[in-house]
Amino acid sequence: MGGAESVSQKSIHEFTVKDSRGRDVDLSVYKGKVLLVVNVASKCGFTESNYTQLTELYQKYKDKGLEILAFPCNQFLKQEPGTSEEAEQFACTRFKAEYPIFQKVRVNGANAAPVYKFLRASKGGFFWGNSIKWNFTKFLIDKEGKVLERYGTTTAPLSIEKDIKKALEEH
Repeated sequence: MGGAESVSQKSIHEFTVKDSRGRDVDLSVYKGKVLLVVNVASKCGFTESNYTQLTELYQKYKDKGLEILAFPCNQFLKQEPGTSEEAEQFACTRFKAEYPIFQKVRVNGANAAPVYKFLRASKGGFFWGNSIKWNFTKFLIDKEGKVLERYGTTTAPLSIEKDIKKALEEH
């Protein structure tokens, strides 16, 4: 498990990540939006239900200020084996994802993406420990870029709709 990592950032908006084609994306462009950050995989037993429900949530709330940020990850039984562009194509073609699919990342360990070190440090604790346990771990982020909640793989995206609505209603 290990102790909480020390991160200096106070908001997800302080990070720059890479899109699926390797271009920089400054996450400050999402200031004022509620974010749902998810580590995704195309060959996981949870792929179908999660992607289907993420697309449904996005269609329902994108015009109200929700943005879903998907980060492909091959760290769990190599369930995202292709390139970042292939992961994006899979999500957009098969599940009609219109939200951004970023470059593949590591979510655990010394080489974890800095944004995931921030997320884990923001919402770890006794039950979760600090590590991401599996694909489709979800982090709900408020409009100021602070982590509100963390949900495990087995938490269906539609089951957190009330939390998303509450976050969208807060100013």
